[in-house]
Amino acid sequence: MAERNGGRLPSDLAVIARDIGSLLLMEAGLMTVTVIVALGFRELHAALGFLVAGGVTALVGGLANRRFADAPEPKMKHGMVIAAGGWLMVAAFGALPLFLTAWVTPPAVMDAFVPAAADTSSWEPIGVGGATTLSSLGYFRDPLHAFFESMSGWTGSGLTMAVHEPSLPRAVQWWRSFIQWVGGVGVIVLTVSILSRPGSGSYALYRSEARERKIHPSVVSTVRTVWKLVVGYTLLSFAALFVAIRASGSDYAESLSLGETAWQALNHAMTGLTTGGFSVTDDSIATYGSPLVEAVLLPIMILGAIAFPVHYVVLRDRSLRELVGDLQTRWLFTLLGAGVAALSVQNVASVPVATDAFATESFLAFPVPLLDGAGLDAVRDSTFQWISAMTATGFQSAPIGNWVAGAKVLVVGAMVLGGAAGSTVGGIKIVRAYTVARGIIWQFSRVFLPSNAVVTARIGDRTLDRETMEREFGEAAIVTLLWLVALVVGSLVLVNVAGPEFDYADALFEVASAQGNVGLSSGITGPSMSPVAEAMFLFNMWIGRLEIIPVLVFIRAGIRGLNP
Repeated sequence: MAERNGGRLPSDLAVIARDIGSLLLMEAGLMTVTVIVALGFRELHAALGFLVAGGVTALVGGLANRRFADAPEPKMKHGMVIAAGGWLMVAAFGALPLFLTAWVTPPAVMDAFVPAAADTSSWEPIGVGGATTLSSLGYFRDPLHAFFESMSGWTGSGLTMAVHEPSLPRAVQWWRSFIQWVGGVGVIVLTVSILSRPGSGSYALYRSEARERKIHPSVVSTVRTVWKLVVGYTLLSFAALFVAIRASGSDYAESLSLGETAWQALNHAMTGLTTGGFSVTDDSIATYGSPLVEAVLLPIMILGAIAFPVHYVVLRDRSLRELVGDLQTRWLFTLLGAGVAALSVQNVASVPVATDAFATESFLAFPVPLLDGAGLDAVRDSTFQWISAMTATGFQSAPIGNWVAGAKVLVVGAMVLGGAAGSTVGGIKIVRAYTVARGIIWQFSRVFLPSNAVVTARIGDRTLDRETMEREFGEAAIVTLLWLVALVVGSLVLVNVAGPEFDYADALFEVASAQGNVGLSSGITGPSMSPVAEAMFLFNMWIGRLEIIPVLVFIRAGIRGLNP
C-alpha cells in the first residue's frame, strides 16, 4: 500500500474510507426520515435520539467521503473490504439511535409505550436509571444489545433483544423494519443507486455483496430496477396484509383500530418481503392466531426468495415461463414442497410426545381423515415454518422450542440452504448447493471416462468445460465448507454457554438461524443470553450476510494489507 492519496493516506485505505463514508451518509439520511416518523407520533425523546445519531453518522461519513473524494475507483479487492467493513460500520452506527433513544427517554415515558390492553403479568421489569420499566426499550441501554439489534436488522436476521416489541416507541419499531427493508435489498445496492456511479467500480461493489447476475448491462440501472420491484411488491403486500388482518376475525385483530392495523400491515410487509422477520407484535405472527394471515404471508415470503432478475423477466414478458425455466426457482418450489411434506410427517408423528407444541382444536370447520386437531395444527405450523425458514424470513407462528429435536434439525437444513442467489435470503443458496452436488457427481463420472475424453458438465442451461466446472465447483465447495465449519464451531460454543435447559439441537438451530439470517428462535436468543453467545451471533450474522469470503478478505487486509 505504498501508493499515497495526496500524502495523507495509502490509496487503498482512501478508496475504502471514501466509500464506507458514502454508506454512512446514506444511513444518516435514513435516520433523518425516522426523525420525521418520531415527530409524527409525537415521540420527542426518540426524535432527539435519532437526530443526534444521524448528526454523528453524517459527520463521520461526510468527513471520510469529502476528504478522500479524489480516491480511485474500487477494484474487486477493495469491493470485498468495503462490503465487509461497510456492513460492520452501518450496523455499528445503526445501533446509535437505539442506544441514545433508550438513554434520553425517562422510565415513566418508556412505560407509556406499553399497550394499555397488554397482559404484563409475566413481563420482566428492566432496571433503568434507578427505576424500572416494562418497555423493551430499556434493553437498548446496553450497547451490546443495541449493536445486536442493529446487526440483526441490517443483515435481515430478525433475532431480537426486544422481548416485547409492542412496548417500543413507534420510531424504534419503524427503524427496525426500515433497516431490514433497506438491508434486505442491500446497503451497497442502495448506495450505488443513489450515487449513480458508472463503470467497473459499481460492479465491484455489487459483486462483493454476493450479487453477480445483472438485470441490465449497467449496474446502476440494475439496482434501480430492483428497487422499483421492491417498492411495488411492498405496496401490494401491505394492501393484502391489511385486508387479511381485518378479515381474520380473531379477537386480537378485532381489537385493532384501522390505524394500528395499517401500521402492523406496513411493518410486516416490509420485513416479510425482504425476508427480514422483525415484527411489531408480541409473539410474531402467532399473535394473530389466523390461518388467513399466515396464508397471505406465504407468497410474500416466497417472492423475497426468488432472484430479482427472474421477477424482472416475468413482469417484462408477462409470462410465468421463467419461473419454470430458471434453475433456482424450479428447485426452490421443489424443495419448499418436499420440505413441507417431510416436516409435516415429522411433526404429526411427534404430536403424542411434543408437549404444548400444537393446538388441540382444529382450525378447519370440517374434519380431515386421519388428522385430529393437533395433527392439523402440526401440518399448518410445519407449512408456515418451513417456508419461513427456507426463505430466511424468520416469522414465527409456532413454539418451535417445544418441537422434538428431529423437527428442529429438519428446519436447520432449510435455514442452512436458503433460497435463490440474487434474492434477499441468507444461507448457502440453492445454486451453490446445486453446483456442489453436480460437481461431486461430475468428479465421480470422470473416473470412468478415458483420459482423452472431452469432459463437460451442465448447470441449468449452461454447458461448462472442464476448467470452468472445476473453478465453479471449487468456489462453491469452499464457501459451503467454510459456512458449515462456522456453523459447527458456533453451535459447539453455544451449547456450552446457553444453559442446561437447551440441548445441542437448540444450539444448532439458533446458530443456523443467526448465520442464515433467518430469525427463528428455539428460545436461546434474548437479553439474558450469555454475552459470549451474543457477541458470537454478531459475527455469525455478519459473515452470513456476506457469505464469509468478504469478511475473510477484510480480516486479512487488516492484518497484512491488500497487496498480494
